[in-house]
Amino acid sequence: MEESQLKRINKFLSEVGYCSRREADKLIEAGRVTINGVVPEKGTKIAPNDVVAVDDKEIKNTKERFVYLAFNKPVGIVCTTDTSVEKDNIIDFINYGKRIFPIGRLDKPSEGLILLTDDGDIVNKILRASNNHEKEYVVTVDKPISQTFVERMAGGIHLADLNKTTKKCYVEKLSTYKFKIILTQGLNRQIRRMCDYLNYEVQTLKRVRIMNIKLDMPIGEYRELTQTEFSELNQLISNSTKEYVKHKKPNSRK
Repeated sequence: MEESQLKRINKFLSEVGYCSRREADKLIEAGRVTINGVVPEKGTKIAPNDVVAVDDKEIKNTKERFVYLAFNKPVGIVCTTDTSVEKDNIIDFINYGKRIFPIGRLDKPSEGLILLTDDGDIVNKILRASNNHEKEYVVTVDKPISQTFVERMAGGIHLADLNKTTKKCYVEKLSTYKFKIILTQGLNRQIRRMCDYLNYEVQTLKRVRIMNIKLDMPIGEYRELTQTEFSELNQLISNSTKEYVKHKKPNSRK
């Protein structure tokens, strides 16, 4: 069979909307995926007539069109698709009629905009920090915001427990205890960790924008992306990579 007819198993599972490629790799590593009854290795390619199953249930490409939702997540809801582990999960809360999954995360104490889809191919294009896609948040803290706080937050902070320094970002003081921050990366609990480093405690954290998609629905409700929003989103991610690209260091001259 020609190589062009073969497709990696993780790509197949993302294209049919079962999960993202990353989640597919986790399922494969856990031995929950089979091809023609055999557990494959990560990276295995499949032919059009191969039978793919997850947990012994056959996965077929019966998609009509992809779903793209914007959801205003309440505090207390967890962004996981593993409904057997977490009862207050985003999938059960929305109770959508088709299998969907969140694009990225918004931690349990936070609220605001999160996107959900059954298009596994779009996920990494939106999420990869190297693609520099903006996410905007409004945050309240426990004490008055100083100019030093704004400058330190914007300039980048080394998070020792993650062994990473945050990218420079836009920070604007909105009131005595409230500020706006626009990030192009998504480290775990990044804003809370940054504030904690400067001895501030986050009281509320709300995401109000992801790229061109703005939060405009009541808390706990969702809507489909408009055609205009989706067209603009596609333009913004048109040059984005789905894969991790390790940038080479320039050759040093002696």
